[in-house]
Amino acid sequence: MSQPLSFLCISTFFKGNEFLRSCKQAGNTVYLLTNKKLEDKPWVREFIDEIFYVEEKPDGTFDINQIVAGLAYMMRAKKVDRIVALDDFDVEKAAHLREHFRIPGMGQTTGRHFRDKLAMRMKAQEAGIKVPMFSSLFNDQDIVEYAQKVRFPVVVKPRSEASATGIKKVHNTEQLWEVIHQLGDRRHEYLVEQFRPGDVFHVDSLSVEGKIIFTRCNQYLSTPMEVAHGGGIFRSVTVPFGSKDDKALQKANAQVMKAFGMNYSASHSEFIKDHETGEIIFLETASRVGGANLAEMVEASSGINLWREWAKIETAMAKGESYVLPSVENNYSGIVISLCRHEHPDTQSFTDSEIYWQIDKEYHIGFIVKADNRERIIELLDHYAQRIYQDFHASAPVPQNPHLEH
Repeated sequence: MSQPLSFLCISTFFKGNEFLRSCKQAGNTVYLLTNKKLEDKPWVREFIDEIFYVEEKPDGTFDINQIVAGLAYMMRAKKVDRIVALDDFDVEKAAHLREHFRIPGMGQTTGRHFRDKLAMRMKAQEAGIKVPMFSSLFNDQDIVEYAQKVRFPVVVKPRSEASATGIKKVHNTEQLWEVIHQLGDRRHEYLVEQFRPGDVFHVDSLSVEGKIIFTRCNQYLSTPMEVAHGGGIFRSVTVPFGSKDDKALQKANAQVMKAFGMNYSASHSEFIKDHETGEIIFLETASRVGGANLAEMVEASSGINLWREWAKIETAMAKGESYVLPSVENNYSGIVISLCRHEHPDTQSFTDSEIYWQIDKEYHIGFIVKADNRERIIELLDHYAQRIYQDFHASAPVPQNPHLEH
């Protein structure tokens, strides 16, 4: 029997319990590196061999050199065969550690394609994938030329935030320069791109040996940006199976994964269907399972638990074994989530048989519904959004560096 492998899983946000459980059940030794302030969270401790904590700095970031030193000390006595980032904010840490300790997996260059929005734009454009017209903010002359060519409005956004925060919409050249000057010495951490009104989609996939083996396409009915900036109610629904949109999104997603060098992992990508042209335009991607409970929504629709299967894929690839995807179902599912003015909302009046899942989080209310009929899902999502807005909804100001990620 082969030796058990050791996985160091990094999650500085409370998520990934299903990955940790599945990884341990596959016979691996599982270490978790997480934020000290998440020590009291309900991690699946019975499936984790050891937890290591790291303190965050006052600005909410982590000292990578401290993490390197800590891991170097740990590795004197314990082996680490693979490193997995369970949250978007940890992709760079994991890539840095793999490079430093020469551990197989995605290195820093490829990692950037799944984390840095400027790297994403440039790589996609190079591969002939449609992207919004964009520019880095490094050089004044480049910005002047960009502002002359682009049709406003544009958005200035951070290159590596995992959410719709820190994004500023700008309506003319003068405003653009105002925003750039406000960024001061941090402007190199941002990019500018054209704002293209359209329907926003998210595509959740699993890849093995450079090939996508599972995909589910969904459409946001309220985008993360609208929710973050307008205090809205978050909704998403499965795209009609076999439809023109479904086929176009799957094709675009496959192009992105190939261009970005995806070998094996879960991925969560976002595209926009331009209202004016009908084109599918690439927005961003991440080498992880989507947040905001989208994994549960995908499972309701397909029967595939992305966290669980990702852990099995990581194990199979590390052992040089083949991976077999379980059989996939084709149901329609939808999600509705909102901040709530009650700490523990009373949801007993929501009794529809289509309810598959309910959120269990303080000051939140939300459901996932599942049916074989898409119209029924949309009807339920509209009805629930209306009821939630009237009886439960609360909105909060956008934090400067939050973790409402999508």
